[in-house]
Amino acid sequence: MFNKIKLGFVGGGNDSLIGVLHKVAAVMFDRYHLVGGVFSSNKEVNVKTADDLGLDQSRIYNDFEEMIDAESKLDLSEKIEAVCILTPNFLHFPMAKKFLENGFHVICEKPLSISLKQAQELKSIKDSKNLVFAVTHTYTGYPMVRQMTKMISEGIIGDIQRVDSTYFQGWINDIIHDKDKRNSTWRLNPEVSGISSCLADIGTHAFNMLELVCGMKVKKILADLNNLYEDNPLDIDVSILVRMENGCKGTIRSTQIATGLENNLNISVYGSKGSLSWEQENPNYLYYYTNDKPLQVLKPGHPYNSKISLDGTKLPAGPPEGIFDAMRIIYRGVARAIRGEKNEKGEFPTIEEGVRGMDFIEKAVKSNENGNIWLELE
Repeated sequence: MFNKIKLGFVGGGNDSLIGVLHKVAAVMFDRYHLVGGVFSSNKEVNVKTADDLGLDQSRIYNDFEEMIDAESKLDLSEKIEAVCILTPNFLHFPMAKKFLENGFHVICEKPLSISLKQAQELKSIKDSKNLVFAVTHTYTGYPMVRQMTKMISEGIIGDIQRVDSTYFQGWINDIIHDKDKRNSTWRLNPEVSGISSCLADIGTHAFNMLELVCGMKVKKILADLNNLYEDNPLDIDVSILVRMENGCKGTIRSTQIATGLENNLNISVYGSKGSLSWEQENPNYLYYYTNDKPLQVLKPGHPYNSKISLDGTKLPAGPPEGIFDAMRIIYRGVARAIRGEKNEKGEFPTIEEGVRGMDFIEKAVKSNENGNIWLELE
């Protein structure tokens, strides 16, 4: 019987879009016990969320500073050990910093912060405290993404020649064409979102996936960002040329004005011997292309998959596994790290990936502002 990790939430109340994903995923492997936290700045939502979860109201706090102060006074056998931060972007840094400084492990939504400098500071604190810090790039938890990563690392498709990562949504069409709506949503408010909207929201996923599956870093980028309206201060449509460490080229594209599209994340890697392609809306299928054989469609749960892919499959081959399953795999990897258990490389996205993501966002914005120039990532 595992010693469950006592988990607290900041954000993720009943009015949160992402909260239910984290709450369900955290308990699916029975590795966490949700104790309390601050689910919302709205007192009624905060209390109601706790009631719905059956939590002790004495562990529900008005703000994160009160939470840290109260939890730090408790015995280690009772104190919250890890905190999940699910707030708007501008709050990630001050919250994560304070929790790290007070000895809490952190699970944080992306982007890690609203500047590279902040992200680097969080990494420095995390390293000095020897704590676990995860950034929830959810899609890295899918078994067939892990299989794709393994196949590329083993050279099955040969040398990487071209890469393409796209993430297309259409939801912001309902907001962007109405001046009052676009001027009132937090996603398009630089004081809340930071220097980017679409790029920070979903483009960073496409970037993270590209570096993960290829096993190498993006070296240079040239970005063209589209705000659509002059009074809209942040990007909602992004096209980026990339050059990888090995010299190969490709693209990262993300948009939220692709009318009718829902959550269309695709990653394709083209090698000298073959190609692999995966899409989030059909996550159980990994497409393997070669010149001398018909298309092969690989699926999770079968013995031909790698150890790390099979480790992420809870059910036998056949039943579909979705985004809740992908996130639970990440939460399990974090739990293993917190408990000092053996942890395969790539079991969860680390703070290093969060720092890379912020470097990518800043350089893309700078490239666009300076006439679409090539810039090198750190």
